[in-house]
Amino acid sequence: MLSRIAESLYWIGRYVERAENAARLLNVNYFATLESSGQVTEEWGPLLGLSGNKEHFAQKYGRADVSNVPVWLAFDRENPSSISSSLARARENARGLRDWIPSEMWETINRTYHSLCFQDEDVLRRDELFEYCTQARDASQLFFGIAFATFPRDEGWVFMRAGQMLERGDNLLRLLQIRYRNHELDPAVIAEHQHRWIAVLKSASAYEAYRKCNHADLHPRTIAHFLLLQPEFPRSVRYSAENLFDALTQLDRIHPKAHPELLREAKWLLARLEHANIDEMLSDNQAGLDSLLGDFNQIGSAIAASYFG
Repeated sequence: MLSRIAESLYWIGRYVERAENAARLLNVNYFATLESSGQVTEEWGPLLGLSGNKEHFAQKYGRADVSNVPVWLAFDRENPSSISSSLARARENARGLRDWIPSEMWETINRTYHSLCFQDEDVLRRDELFEYCTQARDASQLFFGIAFATFPRDEGWVFMRAGQMLERGDNLLRLLQIRYRNHELDPAVIAEHQHRWIAVLKSASAYEAYRKCNHADLHPRTIAHFLLLQPEFPRSVRYSAENLFDALTQLDRIHPKAHPELLREAKWLLARLEHANIDEMLSDNQAGLDSLLGDFNQIGSAIAASYFG
Protein backbone atom coordinates (compact mmCIF):
# COMPACT_ATOMS: atom_id res chain seq x y z
CA MET A 1 0.00 0.00 0.00
CA LEU A 2 1.26 3.48 -0.84
CA SER A 3 2.26 5.49 2.20
CA ARG A 4 -0.04 8.32 1.07
CA ILE A 5 -3.06 6.03 1.17
CA ALA A 6 -2.07 4.52 4.51
CA GLU A 7 -1.57 7.97 6.03
CA SER A 8 -4.94 9.22 4.76
CA LEU A 9 -6.76 6.22 6.25
CA TYR A 10 -4.90 6.63 9.53
CA TRP A 11 -5.92 10.27 9.78
CA ILE A 12 -9.50 9.55 8.76
CA GLY A 13 -9.69 7.27 11.80
CA ARG A 14 -8.24 9.97 14.03
CA TYR A 15 -10.31 12.87 12.72
CA VAL A 16 -13.68 11.10 12.81
CA GLU A 17 -13.00 9.83 16.33
CA ARG A 18 -11.86 13.33 17.36
CA ALA A 19 -15.09 14.87 16.09
CA GLU A 20 -17.16 12.37 18.05
CA ASN A 21 -15.18 12.96 21.24
CA ALA A 22 -15.61 16.73 20.95
CA ALA A 23 -19.34 16.33 20.31
CA ARG A 24 -19.78 14.11 23.38
CA LEU A 25 -17.82 16.51 25.55
CA LEU A 26 -19.75 19.56 24.43
CA ASN A 27 -23.12 17.91 24.92
CA VAL A 28 -22.32 16.62 28.39
CA ASN A 29 -20.67 19.83 29.52
CA TYR A 30 -23.63 21.88 28.31
CA PHE A 31 -25.96 19.98 30.61
CA ALA A 32 -23.43 19.95 33.46
CA THR A 33 -23.21 23.73 33.20
CA LEU A 34 -26.96 24.03 33.66
CA GLU A 35 -26.58 22.16 36.95
CA SER A 36 -23.48 24.00 38.20
CA SER A 37 -25.13 26.94 39.97
CA GLY A 38 -23.90 29.44 37.42
CA GLN A 39 -20.19 28.51 37.61
CA VAL A 40 -19.89 28.90 33.86
CA THR A 41 -16.19 29.76 33.56
CA GLU A 42 -15.18 26.94 35.85
CA GLU A 43 -17.11 24.46 33.74
CA TRP A 44 -16.02 25.63 30.28
CA GLY A 45 -12.46 26.84 30.86
CA PRO A 46 -10.85 23.44 31.54
CA LEU A 47 -12.12 22.05 28.24
CA LEU A 48 -9.62 24.18 26.36
CA GLY A 49 -6.88 21.85 27.56
CA LEU A 50 -8.28 19.14 25.32
CA SER A 51 -7.68 21.12 22.15
CA GLY A 52 -4.08 21.96 22.97
CA ASN A 53 -4.57 25.51 21.66
CA LYS A 54 -5.30 27.51 24.80
CA GLU A 55 -2.97 30.34 23.79
CA HIS A 56 -4.60 30.72 20.38
CA PHE A 57 -8.02 30.71 22.00
CA ALA A 58 -6.97 33.38 24.51
CA GLN A 59 -5.64 35.62 21.73
CA LYS A 60 -8.86 35.33 19.76
CA TYR A 61 -11.55 35.23 22.44
CA GLY A 62 -10.00 36.22 25.77
CA ARG A 63 -12.00 34.89 28.68
CA ALA A 64 -13.47 31.40 28.41
CA ASP A 65 -17.23 31.26 28.85
CA VAL A 66 -20.37 29.61 27.59
CA SER A 67 -20.58 31.90 24.56
CA ASN A 68 -17.12 31.29 23.05
CA VAL A 69 -15.79 27.87 24.17
CA PRO A 70 -18.57 25.99 22.31
CA VAL A 71 -17.83 28.08 19.21
CA TRP A 72 -14.14 27.22 19.48
CA LEU A 73 -14.73 23.51 20.00
CA ALA A 74 -17.57 23.08 17.51
CA PHE A 75 -17.31 25.54 14.61
CA ASP A 76 -13.98 27.39 14.55
CA ARG A 77 -11.83 26.20 11.62
CA GLU A 78 -8.79 27.84 13.23
CA ASN A 79 -8.99 25.18 15.92
CA PRO A 80 -7.70 21.92 14.38
CA SER A 81 -9.53 19.94 17.09
CA SER A 82 -12.98 21.44 16.52
CA ILE A 83 -15.82 19.30 15.22
CA SER A 84 -15.96 21.28 11.99
CA SER A 85 -12.19 21.10 11.37
CA SER A 86 -12.01 17.40 12.16
CA LEU A 87 -14.88 16.47 9.86
CA ALA A 88 -13.57 18.69 7.07
CA ARG A 89 -10.12 17.10 7.25
CA ALA A 90 -11.58 13.60 7.40
CA ARG A 91 -13.66 14.35 4.32
CA GLU A 92 -10.65 15.80 2.47
CA ASN A 93 -8.66 12.62 3.15
CA ALA A 94 -11.59 10.43 2.13
CA ARG A 95 -12.13 12.41 -1.09
CA GLY A 96 -8.77 11.22 -2.36
CA LEU A 97 -9.58 7.60 -1.50
CA ARG A 98 -12.93 7.15 -3.19
CA ASP A 99 -11.50 4.24 -5.17
CA TRP A 100 -10.22 2.61 -1.99
CA ILE A 101 -13.02 2.89 0.55
CA PRO A 102 -16.60 1.60 0.26
CA SER A 103 -18.93 4.13 -1.35
CA GLU A 104 -21.16 4.17 1.76
CA MET A 105 -18.24 5.47 3.85
CA TRP A 106 -17.59 8.30 1.40
CA GLU A 107 -21.29 9.17 1.17
CA THR A 108 -21.58 9.33 4.96
CA ILE A 109 -18.59 11.61 5.55
CA ASN A 110 -19.48 13.79 2.56
CA ARG A 111 -23.09 14.19 3.69
CA THR A 112 -21.94 14.98 7.23
CA TYR A 113 -19.51 17.59 5.93
CA HIS A 114 -22.21 19.45 4.01
CA SER A 115 -24.64 19.20 6.90
CA LEU A 116 -22.36 20.30 9.76
CA CYS A 117 -19.23 22.04 8.52
CA PHE A 118 -20.94 25.22 7.34
CA GLN A 119 -22.70 25.89 10.64
CA ASP A 120 -21.59 28.71 12.95
CA GLU A 121 -22.45 30.39 16.24
CA ASP A 122 -26.01 30.89 15.05
CA VAL A 123 -26.53 27.34 16.32
CA LEU A 124 -26.00 28.67 19.85
CA ARG A 125 -28.38 31.57 19.32
CA ARG A 126 -31.02 29.09 18.17
CA ASP A 127 -30.25 26.93 21.21
CA GLU A 128 -29.49 23.96 18.96
CA LEU A 129 -26.06 22.95 20.27
CA PHE A 130 -27.46 19.65 21.56
CA GLU A 131 -28.90 18.76 18.15
CA TYR A 132 -25.67 19.73 16.38
CA CYS A 133 -23.48 17.63 18.68
CA THR A 134 -25.87 14.70 18.56
CA GLN A 135 -25.76 14.75 14.78
CA ALA A 136 -21.95 14.82 14.81
CA ARG A 137 -21.79 11.94 17.30
CA ASP A 138 -24.29 9.85 15.35
CA ALA A 139 -22.47 10.54 12.06
CA SER A 140 -19.21 9.27 13.54
CA GLN A 141 -20.85 6.13 14.84
CA LEU A 142 -22.54 5.57 11.48
CA PHE A 143 -19.24 6.03 9.65
CA PHE A 144 -17.36 3.52 11.80
CA GLY A 145 -20.34 1.17 11.76
CA ILE A 146 -20.36 1.17 7.97
CA ALA A 147 -16.59 0.66 7.97
CA PHE A 148 -16.95 -2.29 10.34
CA ALA A 149 -19.59 -3.87 8.10
CA THR A 150 -18.09 -3.19 4.65
CA PHE A 151 -14.35 -2.42 4.81
CA PRO A 152 -12.13 -5.43 3.95
CA ARG A 153 -9.82 -6.36 6.83
CA ASP A 154 -6.72 -5.46 4.87
CA GLU A 155 -3.85 -3.09 5.50
CA GLY A 156 -6.05 -0.03 5.00
CA TRP A 157 -8.47 -1.15 7.69
CA VAL A 158 -5.56 -1.66 10.09
CA PHE A 159 -4.23 1.87 9.60
CA MET A 160 -7.67 3.41 10.10
CA ARG A 161 -8.23 1.32 13.22
CA ALA A 162 -4.83 2.30 14.62
CA GLY A 163 -5.64 5.98 14.14
CA GLN A 164 -9.03 5.60 15.79
CA MET A 165 -7.63 3.81 18.86
CA LEU A 166 -4.76 6.24 19.25
CA GLU A 167 -7.15 9.18 19.19
CA ARG A 168 -9.57 7.54 21.62
CA GLY A 169 -6.89 6.76 24.20
CA ASP A 170 -5.28 10.18 23.85
CA ASN A 171 -8.58 12.02 24.30
CA LEU A 172 -9.63 10.11 27.40
CA LEU A 173 -6.24 10.59 29.05
CA ARG A 174 -6.43 14.34 28.43
CA LEU A 175 -9.93 14.43 29.91
CA LEU A 176 -8.78 12.62 33.05
CA GLN A 177 -5.79 14.93 33.34
CA ILE A 178 -8.08 17.95 33.32
CA ARG A 179 -10.51 16.56 35.87
CA TYR A 180 -7.81 15.24 38.20
CA ARG A 181 -5.74 18.42 38.13
CA ASN A 182 -5.55 19.96 41.59
CA HIS A 183 -7.92 17.24 42.76
CA GLU A 184 -8.51 17.04 46.50
CA LEU A 185 -9.57 13.95 48.43
CA ASP A 186 -11.55 15.93 50.99
CA PRO A 187 -15.01 14.27 51.13
CA ALA A 188 -16.70 17.68 51.10
CA VAL A 189 -14.93 18.61 47.85
CA ILE A 190 -15.78 15.26 46.29
CA ALA A 191 -19.43 15.74 47.14
CA GLU A 192 -19.39 19.25 45.71
CA HIS A 193 -17.85 18.12 42.42
CA GLN A 194 -19.60 14.79 42.03
CA HIS A 195 -21.59 16.06 39.08
CA ARG A 196 -18.30 16.73 37.25
CA TRP A 197 -17.25 13.12 37.58
CA ILE A 198 -20.63 11.97 36.36
CA ALA A 199 -20.01 14.25 33.38
CA VAL A 200 -16.63 12.58 32.80
CA LEU A 201 -18.34 9.19 32.64
CA LYS A 202 -21.01 10.49 30.29
CA SER A 203 -18.38 12.13 28.08
CA ALA A 204 -16.98 8.65 27.46
CA SER A 205 -20.45 7.07 27.16
CA ALA A 206 -19.46 5.12 30.25
CA TYR A 207 -22.09 6.09 32.81
CA GLU A 208 -24.44 3.13 32.33
CA ALA A 209 -21.58 0.62 32.02
CA TYR A 210 -19.91 2.03 35.12
CA ARG A 211 -23.09 1.86 37.20
CA LYS A 212 -23.53 -1.79 36.31
CA CYS A 213 -20.12 -2.50 37.83
CA ASN A 214 -20.24 0.05 40.67
CA HIS A 215 -23.82 0.55 41.83
CA ALA A 216 -23.26 3.24 44.47
CA ASP A 217 -19.61 4.30 44.25
CA LEU A 218 -18.95 7.61 42.48
CA HIS A 219 -15.52 8.21 43.98
CA PRO A 220 -13.07 9.79 41.49
CA ARG A 221 -10.50 7.03 42.08
CA THR A 222 -13.02 4.31 41.20
CA ILE A 223 -14.17 6.21 38.13
CA ALA A 224 -10.57 6.72 36.99
CA HIS A 225 -9.85 3.02 37.50
CA PHE A 226 -12.82 2.09 35.31
CA LEU A 227 -11.93 4.53 32.52
CA LEU A 228 -8.25 3.66 32.55
CA LEU A 229 -8.08 -0.05 33.25
CA GLN A 230 -11.42 -1.76 32.56
CA PRO A 231 -10.51 -4.29 29.83
CA GLU A 232 -14.08 -4.98 28.67
CA PHE A 233 -15.22 -1.38 28.24
CA PRO A 234 -14.61 -0.31 24.61
CA ARG A 235 -13.69 3.28 25.39
CA SER A 236 -11.26 2.65 28.24
CA VAL A 237 -7.58 3.50 27.83
CA ARG A 238 -6.60 -0.15 28.30
CA TYR A 239 -9.06 -1.30 25.63
CA SER A 240 -7.69 1.34 23.23
CA ALA A 241 -4.11 0.23 23.92
CA GLU A 242 -5.02 -3.42 23.39
CA ASN A 243 -6.70 -2.74 20.04
CA LEU A 244 -3.83 -0.48 19.00
CA PHE A 245 -1.40 -3.30 19.76
CA ASP A 246 -3.56 -5.74 17.78
CA ALA A 247 -3.53 -3.35 14.79
CA LEU A 248 0.24 -2.97 14.90
CA THR A 249 0.60 -6.74 15.25
CA GLN A 250 -1.38 -7.16 12.03
CA LEU A 251 0.89 -4.64 10.32
CA ASP A 252 3.89 -6.64 11.52
CA ARG A 253 2.43 -9.74 9.88
CA ILE A 254 2.01 -7.85 6.61
CA HIS A 255 5.54 -6.33 6.87
CA PRO A 256 7.46 -8.95 8.91
CA LYS A 257 9.98 -7.41 11.29
CA ALA A 258 10.00 -4.14 9.36
CA HIS A 259 9.55 -2.02 12.48
CA PRO A 260 10.03 -4.21 15.59
CA GLU A 261 10.70 -1.22 17.81
CA LEU A 262 7.20 0.14 17.13
CA LEU A 263 5.59 -3.14 18.14
CA ARG A 264 7.73 -3.23 21.29
CA GLU A 265 6.55 0.23 22.28
CA ALA A 266 2.90 -0.75 21.83
CA LYS A 267 3.42 -3.99 23.75
CA TRP A 268 5.12 -2.10 26.58
CA LEU A 269 2.22 0.35 26.79
CA LEU A 270 -0.30 -2.50 26.98
CA ALA A 271 1.77 -4.32 29.61
CA ARG A 272 1.89 -1.18 31.75
CA LEU A 273 -1.89 -0.96 31.70
CA GLU A 274 -2.42 -4.67 32.29
CA HIS A 275 -0.29 -4.56 35.45
CA ALA A 276 -0.96 -0.99 36.56
CA ASN A 277 -1.73 0.15 40.08
CA ILE A 278 -4.33 2.90 40.01
CA ASP A 279 -2.96 4.67 43.09
CA GLU A 280 0.48 4.91 41.55
CA MET A 281 -0.99 6.18 38.29
CA LEU A 282 -2.86 8.99 40.05
CA SER A 283 -0.14 9.94 42.52
CA ASP A 284 2.81 12.30 42.13
CA ASN A 285 0.74 15.05 40.54
CA GLN A 286 -0.59 12.76 37.77
CA ALA A 287 2.84 11.61 36.65
CA GLY A 288 1.30 8.31 35.61
CA LEU A 289 -1.29 9.98 33.37
CA ASP A 290 1.35 12.23 31.83
CA SER A 291 3.57 9.23 31.13
CA LEU A 292 0.74 7.26 29.52
CA LEU A 293 -0.22 10.20 27.33
CA GLY A 294 3.42 10.54 26.33
CA ASP A 295 3.49 6.87 25.36
CA PHE A 296 0.42 7.24 23.14
CA ASN A 297 1.94 10.29 21.46
CA GLN A 298 5.28 8.53 21.02
CA ILE A 299 3.60 5.59 19.30
CA GLY A 300 1.73 8.00 17.03
CA SER A 301 5.00 9.67 16.07
CA ALA A 302 6.64 6.29 15.52
CA ILE A 303 3.82 5.16 13.20
CA ALA A 304 4.24 8.33 11.15
CA ALA A 305 8.02 7.94 10.96
CA SER A 306 7.87 4.23 10.16
CA TYR A 307 5.11 4.13 7.56
CA PHE A 308 4.46 7.65 6.27
CA GLY A 309 7.93 9.14 6.09
